[in-house]
Amino acid sequence: MTTDGKALTELCLEDWWWAAPATTASTTPATTEAGAANALPVFRQTKAWLNAYFADEHPTLDSAPPLSAQGTPFQHEVWDLITEIPYGQTVSYGAIAAELAERRGGRRMAAQAVGGAVKRNPITIIVPCHRVVGSGRSFGGYGGHLDVKAELLDLEGVDLSRFDLPH
Repeated sequence: MTTDGKALTELCLEDWWWAAPATTASTTPATTEAGAANALPVFRQTKAWLNAYFADEHPTLDSAPPLSAQGTPFQHEVWDLITEIPYGQTVSYGAIAAELAERRGGRRMAAQAVGGAVKRNPITIIVPCHRVVGSGRSFGGYGGHLDVKAELLDLEGVDLSRFDLPH
């Protein structure tokens, strides 16, 4: 977990390729979970939201801490759409691309572009990129942790038998 002091800026598994090291020059002890010792409200809110999620209480974005992800305008469009995917449901990269194209006035959008934005989502679980899957039986990616993606979707009650999962 990382914050700017007011909003959550990153929530990820520590070994993900894009995770910010907890001791970079751009972070201070007060802006990382370990340094803050849970002193900042954003960390308490995040932990409460995650506890509710893992207790199968279906928390919504309304109960999430303030979010402030760094990204391009396109990435933010994709991440905003991802937050609309209901708990326990999945949507394909292609469907997100089609929805974005429609919202932008019909210009065609590539599913691969959506995949690139999903891959760079710095606030996992709360911005539920695990709910984005490939077309057909393709499971898609999840920062190299398909086992975690499967566990999250299973927790949400998604029927995983419809996907070709790696063994």
